[in-house]
Amino acid sequence: MTPRHLYAHAAFCARRCSYCDFAVHVEPEPPVEAWASALGVEMRGVAAEHGWSEPLPLETLYLGGGTPSLLGPGAVPRLLESLSPCVDLRGLAEFTAEANPESFTPELARAWRSAGVDRVSLGAQTFHAPTLRWMGRLHGPDGPARAVTAARAAGFRRVALDLIFGVPVRLGRDLPGDLDRLLDLDPEHVSVYGLTAEARTPLGRWVASGRERMPDEDRYAEEYLAVSDRLREDGYIHYEVSNFARPGHEAVHNAAYWRGAAYLGLGNGAHSYVPPRRWWNRRSWVEYREWLERGASPRDGEETVVPATAELERLWLGLRTRAGLGVPDLSARQVELAHQWRRHGWAEPDPDRVRLTPSGWLLLDRLAVELEERAAA
Repeated sequence: MTPRHLYAHAAFCARRCSYCDFAVHVEPEPPVEAWASALGVEMRGVAAEHGWSEPLPLETLYLGGGTPSLLGPGAVPRLLESLSPCVDLRGLAEFTAEANPESFTPELARAWRSAGVDRVSLGAQTFHAPTLRWMGRLHGPDGPARAVTAARAAGFRRVALDLIFGVPVRLGRDLPGDLDRLLDLDPEHVSVYGLTAEARTPLGRWVASGRERMPDEDRYAEEYLAVSDRLREDGYIHYEVSNFARPGHEAVHNAAYWRGAAYLGLGNGAHSYVPPRRWWNRRSWVEYREWLERGASPRDGEETVVPATAELERLWLGLRTRAGLGVPDLSARQVELAHQWRRHGWAEPDPDRVRLTPSGWLLLDRLAVELEERAAA
């Protein structure tokens, strides 16, 4: 499987958010030239390793972070120049770039659109000022609206917004009010993520010390289902456990991950998958850059995905999407289990496919393991 999907990681942030466990590097003035050059060097190394003598014809390109919008108007053209010996963008179906509202200016929006970016993903997270401050976000409640206005003026017809639920109750965040403001902006795509307290983050340390308290499971589930109900009532398709889209605006790049397609990831902390091999890079930007400058691979680890693991991943990835799993691809015992899920309201009453409901998605990991354990006919 030759990869047709490329993720490029822009690790830089002006400040680390309290909940962030991503491979980011706090640098208010990112080294754009060093970054673009490093990703180009890594891409050439991967191409040589796999014997790809011709540029890869990409279907999707995703610039994530970090905060790609922090790199300024010249970063995307410079990145494309650095990658150009190894990739062919003429058949690109989707080019997404992530942005934070405070750094997504009208000038940047125009530059990205001119460079070929056709989908922008904005990290709104919430419209509640106290929660934004608690998270460490740099934009205010009106930041997403200004960013969406800039995107529309620049010609973007595909705008995505991120929203976080499950924040501590004491903050007083009004989730229905946040949904009102989000829907007023009418994005084509919405990603909704439940807040988690990862051990290495400030939030994780606050929770461990008793300084902060996360919502319980019932509250978490209540908020998730409320978001799903509200967005679906407004016409969005809940097409993946965390993602909603207007018809025809599903994320093409992310869908490649969910169907088990091959993909490449460039940059510190990025992951790649060319079946049956999976590998990942060093998380530190400094170490990643140093290894490349020494002429060495920045790879931190790799594995061969054995058939048993591949099958579990197939089931898990299938269950996390609205497409679900085809009944002919399952054993009799697995189909019997799916019937039980339907009685609990965890799966839709579809005789041909096993599709989880939002209530089932709350149990995704458990249900995928149960389905794998029932594999024997």
